[in-house]
Amino acid sequence: LHPLDAATLAADPDLPIDPSPTLAKLARTLRERSGSRTPAPQDTPDTLQATLRSYQLDGFRWMRFLADHHLHGILADDMGLGKTVQTLAHLLAEKESGRSLGKPSLVVAPTSVVPNWQAEARKFTPSLRVLLLHGPQRRKHFAAVPHADLVLTSFALLQRDIEKLGKIKVHLVILDEAQHIKNPSAKVAKAACELQSTTRLCLSGTPVENHLGELWSLMRFLIPGFLGTQKAFNASFRHPIEKEEDEGRQDILKERLAPLILRRTKDEVAPELPPKTILTHPVDLTTGQKDLYETVRATMDKRVRDAIAARGLNQSRIVFLEALLKLRQICCDPRLLDLEEAASLPSAKLDYFTELVDTLLEEGRRILVFSQFTTMLTLIEQGLRQRGIRYLKLTGNSRDRGGLVEKFQSGDIPLFLISLKAGGTGLNLTAADTVIHYDPWWNPASEAQATDRAYRIGQTNPVFVHKLICSGTVEERIQALQASKSQLASKLLAGANKVTTPDEETLRHLLSPLVS
Repeated sequence: LHPLDAATLAADPDLPIDPSPTLAKLARTLRERSGSRTPAPQDTPDTLQATLRSYQLDGFRWMRFLADHHLHGILADDMGLGKTVQTLAHLLAEKESGRSLGKPSLVVAPTSVVPNWQAEARKFTPSLRVLLLHGPQRRKHFAAVPHADLVLTSFALLQRDIEKLGKIKVHLVILDEAQHIKNPSAKVAKAACELQSTTRLCLSGTPVENHLGELWSLMRFLIPGFLGTQKAFNASFRHPIEKEEDEGRQDILKERLAPLILRRTKDEVAPELPPKTILTHPVDLTTGQKDLYETVRATMDKRVRDAIAARGLNQSRIVFLEALLKLRQICCDPRLLDLEEAASLPSAKLDYFTELVDTLLEEGRRILVFSQFTTMLTLIEQGLRQRGIRYLKLTGNSRDRGGLVEKFQSGDIPLFLISLKAGGTGLNLTAADTVIHYDPWWNPASEAQATDRAYRIGQTNPVFVHKLICSGTVEERIQALQASKSQLASKLLAGANKVTTPDEETLRHLLSPLVS
């Protein structure tokens, strides 16, 4: 039995069980915690160069609770609440208590976030020996891994280096932005499961982005078998909860996971944060855009319907995504389609964006602009150059991320163009007080993470979030879909019971005619 299951049995007064002292302690601790999320008091190490906020101290103590009972869990705090410093405090305590037995701990994070771990470790836990595995010369450092306290690498390199890293026994493996292993069949998820460690920890503000199968993948990494096989989990929990709205099954799953997941939102633990205001700006397409939109929509809708009829929904998703992409590009700017007939068509959204930015800059705002299309950012910067507006730009091709962030934070340049994929995580941009989402996507977690580059601990000004949505188009329908997805994680953790995932009807709705 897993210790949690054994402790549950040991706590049952109707069962004649004489548990071991360790098991009895775990049962007693779980019983005490069932009515409160506050862990038992434990002081942070004296060598920690940080003063933790009260909720961060609770997070540190929760990690100590897991380690004391050989458990593994998910710290699912909102973006910007300091998951890194809480984890570093725990790593330092593990070392100073001697429980790590001189073995290193390993942090695996997105490539863009790894430098942040290195900087924060240097700042908050300077006594930890940190080893960075990065770049083509990293293999010569593998021999030094056993002598480090903390080893940092990326998900991308983990896949390449798993043959060597998988043979090294470490004390604690930490996956930051753990949603990177949400697909259990992906190479990165399989590589993570091959790592050898005493304990494991996932950090993710979005442990469930689209469906409960993603949570199963994280738990498989943490505690293989705890939620059964994927097939059994789907039958016992995912399908009853998502399709049948079975509140009883959800309560069972929630109770099973409760000791292993700690989630706090900004509203709960950071009341000192200034207000955040979300403003949606409806934009009417130009006549030329409408005609192009309807022509492409009708053509792609027929193609999608034919594909679904011939191959079924699952085998037609690529065709659907292509259709969705083209319609989204028309909404952003017809030139993104790279068609001769679209090259001369104006973009209603770009015109609206231009006026909005000019107004905000006149008000003295400092602005982050996010788009999923790097080509759209290129079109935006052409207009900025013509109007003599200074800006910075961050995409996947940018090399000096830290330098760009420092320039913006210094207050010199008021506008920062950022591709959602390259800059949605791992950046602290509290100098901004305004966020513009040029285009929406149906996974609201991506937008929320991007917004949290500005709306995080350290922000002292009210933050305004502007969303540009083309009226009557697929963008408006995507925004409606977000409402059903945005609360997916909290529904499991907070007790609501309806989970929605896109089906054939939803996909067809996205491709329905333009609403005038």
